Amino acid sequence: MPGNCHTREEIKRKLRKLKKVEIKIRFGNSAFADKEFSEKMKNVKLVWDDFFDLNEAYRGRSKYSLSELVSMNRDELKEVISEFFFNVYYTYYKENGIISNSMYDPEILSHFGLPYDADINAIKKRFRELAKKYHPDAGGDSAKFIELMESYKKLIR
Repeated sequence: MPGNCHTREEIKRKLRKLKKVEIKIRFGNSAFADKEFSEKMKNVKLVWDDFFDLNEAYRGRSKYSLSELVSMNRDELKEVISEFFFNVYYTYYKENGIISNSMYDPEILSHFGLPYDADINAIKKRFRELAKKYHPDAGGDSAKFIELMESYKKLIR
């Protein structure tokens, strides 16, 4: 284990705690006590599910596999957790209608190849680069160009 600082079991334990923290952030402390809510939770999509896969065999549905997380060093793991919390709070703010103008959809940012905390200048710069690449007049794919334009409009709103 040269670069990594946590065992497989430690990572699993930390990730399970993160799942509980997401539930507390998005649904409050009473979420764990309410049995009716527990049934509803089965139908709720968590950010955690899109981020982490604790299975030994990676199924490709999440952003990070367990083996990938185990191989990360402490700083890389902190960055993944920061990205996770950004997405949790973004989802919480979106669900409650309190999105700030300085927050951009992290999913669209990742499609642009940008980090979750990109600012408006980085978004505009990357959009210009991708627009040049996909513009039909420059021999690009028109379907991708239309998708790019729609994503950009959603970001800028």
